[in-house]
Amino acid sequence: MTSSSSKHWLIAKLRNFILAFSVISVTTLILFLLRERFSASTVALLYLVPVLICTTFWGFWPGILSAFIAFLAYNFFFLLPYYTFIVHQTQDIIALVIFLGVAVLISQLVGRAKASLAMAVARESETTRLYEFSLGLAGVNDLDEIAGVIAHKTFDTMQPDRLVLRIKPTNLESPITIALPLEDVSAGKPDLVIPLETVRTFLGDLSLWLDRGRLAPSEERVLSTLAAQGALALERAALERAETRARVLEESDRLKSSLLSSVSHEFRTPLATIKASTTSLLSDQIPWESRDRKELLSVVDEETDYLNYLVGNLLDMSRIEAGALKPNRQWNILSEIVEGVITRMHRVLREYRLEVDIPEQLPLVPVDYIQMEQVFTNLLHNSAKYAPAGSTIQVSARRQDGDSLMVMVKNEGPQVAPDHLERIFDKFYRVTEPEKVSGTGLGLSICKGVIEAHGGRIWAKNLPNGFAFIFKLPLTWEGAPPPVVEEERL
Repeated sequence: MTSSSSKHWLIAKLRNFILAFSVISVTTLILFLLRERFSASTVALLYLVPVLICTTFWGFWPGILSAFIAFLAYNFFFLLPYYTFIVHQTQDIIALVIFLGVAVLISQLVGRAKASLAMAVARESETTRLYEFSLGLAGVNDLDEIAGVIAHKTFDTMQPDRLVLRIKPTNLESPITIALPLEDVSAGKPDLVIPLETVRTFLGDLSLWLDRGRLAPSEERVLSTLAAQGALALERAALERAETRARVLEESDRLKSSLLSSVSHEFRTPLATIKASTTSLLSDQIPWESRDRKELLSVVDEETDYLNYLVGNLLDMSRIEAGALKPNRQWNILSEIVEGVITRMHRVLREYRLEVDIPEQLPLVPVDYIQMEQVFTNLLHNSAKYAPAGSTIQVSARRQDGDSLMVMVKNEGPQVAPDHLERIFDKFYRVTEPEKVSGTGLGLSICKGVIEAHGGRIWAKNLPNGFAFIFKLPLTWEGAPPPVVEEERL
């Protein structure tokens, strides 16, 4: 205990004793003035009132002092012979002894009752503080938030001069340090250091600087409970974070395995075709002017385009996953984008009837030309995979609600079960077995990422005679409507 706090404690105790002495003195003066009107037994009963008051308001020992002083004053002023401590009659001696015993007993009973009340109030306060602390930790899973709750609740409960909380996570996370009050205070060596630890590990510590030097036993009990609950909350958060990290790593490994399996399978077929074609071209068995040579070169060109398509999908997905897919939006003509994609995909689409229904009066759309080409390429590739040869693939677009554009890519392929419609845009998700239909399972998820990056929405829908992909795009860009360029379009 520091010198200043000891001085204050001594002054408070001395004041209580002086007040008790003063109350008995005033009572003695009043009773002395009325001595002729009261009997000795009545005076003894009246002295019990100030003794009770002193014990109630100022504690047990001031009550004992008041009882002893009242005993002396009663003997000196109210028992014959007056003004002496000598007692001649046996009944007066018995009365004095009984008076002192009753006064001391009252002091003890009142003191115990007051101490019990104070203990009950302290326990209620402890319970309330612990409940508030538990309530503050409930539902908090972030280490920084938990550390903040521990530091602030402990500071509010203990009221130290200064508090420093240090958290040392067991994983690769950086340590956490919280000092209260926030301003830089040079406090020297802490008066108390409480470790934050569980059965499994040490998580940190609480350092407290106290103006009173040490804590009361009840305060130590509360602080230990706060530290134990805080350590458990920190361990819970660390375990949940480790579990989440493990799940993420497991999912990442699963996706990597799926990607490697799919990519290796998809790359092997065009590479084998290109290898066989180039080997035949390099041999002397096929004349330079032969028609077979031209067909082999066409096969190499087609398979190279398909490889480029696969690599483009992988790069787009990596940008989507990294959050780096930023559309370079410009005002473009949608029909030109669709025509360019169909021209490049003529070999893939040569076995299908194509219908393009895009009105000439359709306004310009604010999109990234290259990314929208990738969207139409993926949707048409998907339609060609699932639709039977000789069927119709239709691309249509209509203006909706004045400020949005709806585009539909429709095919005559099989319908999809309703529970698959939402998941059809997930990475690596296949409605059919991979052995039946080739592909990496990335095309539709890339379409979803590109459309959403443009502020739109894409979904799939079963039709009575087929299946369709539908997406909506905003026609406004940064609040501006599409420009009017009718003359250039004509």
